[in-house]
Amino acid sequence: MIIQQLHDHRVLLVSQDSFYRGLTEEESEHVEEYNFDHPDAFDTDQLLECMGKLKSGQSVNIPIYDFKNHRRCSESFRKVNVSDVIILEGILVFHDQRVRDLMDMKIFVDTDADIRLARRIRRDTVERGRDVLSVLEQYADVIIPRGGDNHVAIDLIAQHIRTKLGQHDLCKLYPNVCVVQTTFQIRGMHTLIRDREITTPDFVFYSDRLIRLVVEHGLGNLPFTEKQVVTPTGSIYSGVDFCKKLCGVSIVRSGESMENALRACCKGIKIGKILIHRVGDNGQQLIYHKLPEDIAQRHVLLMDPVLGTGNSANQAIQLLRSTGVPEDHIMFLNLISAPEGIHCVCKRFPGVKIVTSEIDAGLNEEYRVVPGLGEYGDRYFGTD
Repeated sequence: MIIQQLHDHRVLLVSQDSFYRGLTEEESEHVEEYNFDHPDAFDTDQLLECMGKLKSGQSVNIPIYDFKNHRRCSESFRKVNVSDVIILEGILVFHDQRVRDLMDMKIFVDTDADIRLARRIRRDTVERGRDVLSVLEQYADVIIPRGGDNHVAIDLIAQHIRTKLGQHDLCKLYPNVCVVQTTFQIRGMHTLIRDREITTPDFVFYSDRLIRLVVEHGLGNLPFTEKQVVTPTGSIYSGVDFCKKLCGVSIVRSGESMENALRACCKGIKIGKILIHRVGDNGQQLIYHKLPEDIAQRHVLLMDPVLGTGNSANQAIQLLRSTGVPEDHIMFLNLISAPEGIHCVCKRFPGVKIVTSEIDAGLNEEYRVVPGLGEYGDRYFGTD
């Protein structure tokens, strides 16, 4: 844009990208692990040599880099003549003091993160032969305004790491435990529904969004069969066919909050109910259930938003087993889980798969999940 404004051939644009180092054979074999956004990825000495010659009035040969093969084109150069104005652009042109000392004016272009990402995807896929996934893996997951001074963001990241460490340990211990991959979008929804000041409509809205993610993740772990279809263009598409024999079972009443998400994902799915009611302090439980007659032939998605001690979950799973449902045909879906509950269920029913969106710190003296989100049913149905 500056060059277009000036309409002057005495303005020269030099890109730092031209000075990428060529990868070795070993680096090329593991190119997905190579960090192209690190200062060492550039030949800064050659950049300095070229810029010094240009400033002293000499013509230079600028390297041409092949971004698809990650090497320089050995036989080709871009010959650049003397210019009165040199614009040097690149993501790390301010990193080296020697390069900064050459500059008469330093400009940082501040562009919104979504625009930067869109431009990068378009450039790297169209011009550099990369796929979208590799671009996203190289890009930042989160951008923190004000850096280390942003204490709220630092606390958020620290808690995120602590949560992931705890989840990782349990997932290694129990391969049947599956945690939805955490994003800051999911973390944000958890922040909202855990806030005791949130309104009931907002609690329901964001809970429903999280529940839908958990349900979708759970469905993705069900068995499938390969299937081919003919597309409208007459071509063959090789895909998969969904697991047909499914049913949902909600643990009343909190589990009923998850039924709409399941119905939205599985048209016409049958849903049964289990009521577990604790009587007094003697630990006895009364169980009422209404289940599909052919439940023993189905994969069962057991639903309860909170896995606390695991006692109610085990009662429900034991009931399903008594009706003939194989253990490995039961999947327990919830929003948050306490480690104690995971241990309790997995040790008794190692074949049951648990799918959750977050694993909390544990239980307090009152056997409530902490940090938790309170009495879920009361908050969801507005009876708190």
